[in-house]
Amino acid sequence: MTAHPLPVVLFGAFDRHNFGDMLFAHVAARLLTDRRVRFAGLAARDLRAQGGHRVEVLRQMHERAVDLLHVGGEILACDAWEAAVMLQSPDDAQKVIASQQHDRSGWAQRVLATSERVPYVVSKNELPCAARVMFNAVGGVALDVREAALRDEVIAKLAHTDDISVRDLHTQALLARSGIDARLAPDCALLVAELFGDVIRERANAQALATLREAAPNGYLAVQFSADFGDDATLARLAAQLDRTADAHRLAIVLFRAGAAPWHDDLSCLERTAAQMHAPCVQVFRSLNIWDICALIAHSRGYLGSSLHGRIVAMAYGLPRINLLHDEDFARPCKQTAFAQTWEDADAPIAVRVSEIASGIDAAMSVDIEGLKQTAARLVMLCRSAFQTTVSHLSR
Repeated sequence: MTAHPLPVVLFGAFDRHNFGDMLFAHVAARLLTDRRVRFAGLAARDLRAQGGHRVEVLRQMHERAVDLLHVGGEILACDAWEAAVMLQSPDDAQKVIASQQHDRSGWAQRVLATSERVPYVVSKNELPCAARVMFNAVGGVALDVREAALRDEVIAKLAHTDDISVRDLHTQALLARSGIDARLAPDCALLVAELFGDVIRERANAQALATLREAAPNGYLAVQFSADFGDDATLARLAAQLDRTADAHRLAIVLFRAGAAPWHDDLSCLERTAAQMHAPCVQVFRSLNIWDICALIAHSRGYLGSSLHGRIVAMAYGLPRINLLHDEDFARPCKQTAFAQTWEDADAPIAVRVSEIASGIDAAMSVDIEGLKQTAARLVMLCRSAFQTTVSHLSR
């Protein structure tokens, strides 16, 4: 390696509050201790109060030469409209959705200051200062159902990248059909327990979580679900199923958010669910600090939720887990099932509908804990190896 290697720009959707994306930047930076790193997204944000980073706008950075590393996430199928909306405040996002139905593309271009259809996928042509462009364990499960122009743009950009790995077999197969040879690599958030265990233990012993744990002497189930589960009928079914689970396993129920950006989670949905429940101990965990969220999951008896990274942190800690999905998610691949089918043991519970929560938790809790620990150890090893392969493509 040269005496002064190029800086590495870590690029991703950690410019908004989303649990997994914010973790990626931490993991990549920790694994690149010998390189100067900068954090870049589509918008300038300071998420340090929530455990994230101070993020620069990639296309406004002024460096003579850098290596660019896409740190992960479901970025291959995220279009400009979706990216721009998720960068708004929740109130502003609702106004935009209502008012921009006929000019989505133009509005997104103005907000993001780019005409790219997939702005979280960047090529050397867009960033001339990039000596190397790499993609680490990214996803694109829905790429085959997006419009042809978007797919063509993604494939054209990936065709000239220096290295690409994807986090699930479905995305790998989609790219292979278009001539893109991508390695398979586990999502790097699987390394949080190994790399940040001390930080997570410290947060678990802080007053808010310590009090919560004391109130649940038999343990608790960590439960999360996105705002699109928030209609009254669905929340009523959720509450009833969680009551059954709490009774069957003598567990407290702790409801939390894994993301506060638009189209993520909504605190009012959690509060409405808790208000309908009859279990002896039901709590709503309000912190959005990603290390608090990690600690909440790490010290739970198991995880149920719609978040892929809720599942992944539970995997890292060898805990029972199962995803909560809508009916339509069982009819086509989605990122949660694609990831689980790629990396979980063949007989592992993967996902349930709202009406199946109680039986799904029964199945998840019946899995051998020693086997879950072995899965965690296996994936940590694979994750480290895959990231080192990515690092080998950095400029020397």
